[in-house]
Amino acid sequence: MADLSTDLVIDFLDHLENDAGNKIVTRNNRLAAIRSMARMIRLMAPEDRETADRILNIPSKRSPKPLFGFLSHDEALSVFDSVDLKRKQGFRDYTILHLLYDSGARAHEIAGLCVDDFDPNEMRVGILGKGNRFRIVQIWPRTADLIVRHIKEHREKPMPAFKNRLFVNQRGQGLTRSGVYRICQKYLKKALPENRLKELNAAHCFRHSCAIHMLMGGSPISDIKNHLGHEDIGSTMIYLKLDLSRRREVQKRFIEYTKTILKNDPKIDELIDWENNKDEILKWLDSL
Repeated sequence: MADLSTDLVIDFLDHLENDAGNKIVTRNNRLAAIRSMARMIRLMAPEDRETADRILNIPSKRSPKPLFGFLSHDEALSVFDSVDLKRKQGFRDYTILHLLYDSGARAHEIAGLCVDDFDPNEMRVGILGKGNRFRIVQIWPRTADLIVRHIKEHREKPMPAFKNRLFVNQRGQGLTRSGVYRICQKYLKKALPENRLKELNAAHCFRHSCAIHMLMGGSPISDIKNHLGHEDIGSTMIYLKLDLSRRREVQKRFIEYTKTILKNDPKIDELIDWENNKDEILKWLDSL
C-alpha cells in the first residue's frame, strides 16, 4: 500500500494511452478496475481509506464522439445505380440496398427477415430488433415493388432450413450480418470516392441516412425513434444537431424517386435469365 498513489495510477493510465497505444475507452476501463480495487481497500483496510479515496477521485477521461456518416440523396442514388442488374445476384442486392435505406434496419435485422414479415398489400415490413423488440415499418412503393419482384422472379431456391428467409445466398442459405455488410461495402466502393468511404460504416450509414431522410421530410423525432427501433429517444436526438437547411428543396427529387416503380425491361430480364440459367444453356449447346 505504501507504493500505491494517485501519481502512480495516473502515470500508468498515461502510459497506456501514450506508449501502449490504447484508446481512451480502454484507459477508462482500466481505471474502472483500479477503482473497484480501491473500493475493496476502503472496505477491507480502513486505515488506508484516504489513499483509496484519492484513487476513487481520479476522473475518467472524456473521449470525442465519432461523427456518424450518412449518405446524401445524390450519393444514395449513385449507390443504387452502381448495382449491375445483369448479374445473378444483382436484383437481390438492389432490393437489399433500397430496404436498408428505406427501413433504417440494422444489418442483422435485414439478414433475419422472413417472407412472412413482408405485407405487400399494406407495404409494411415487420422487423425483429434488439432486445427482441418487434416493430412494423412502412416502406416506399418502390421498395415494396422490388421485394415482390425479388420473391416472385429473382429469389434463389432456398435450402429447407432457410425456406422462409427473404434473402438467401448462392448456396440457398440465409444471408448473415456479414453478408449484408459485404454487399453494402461492395457498392459503396463502386459509387463513392475512397476518401468518402473513410467516414462511412458500410451498413450502418444507410440507417443514419434513413433518419436524416425522415428528419428532412419533417417527421417528428418520436416517429424516427420508432422507425429505427431505438429504445431510448436520446439515441435519436443526435440527428437534431445537424444543419439541414434547404431540406425541402434537396429532398424533392428523392421523394419522387421513392414513389416510382421499377419498369419491366425485357432486355434486362433476358440478361438476368441468361445469367441465372447460363450453365444449363451451355450444357444444352454442348450436346448439339
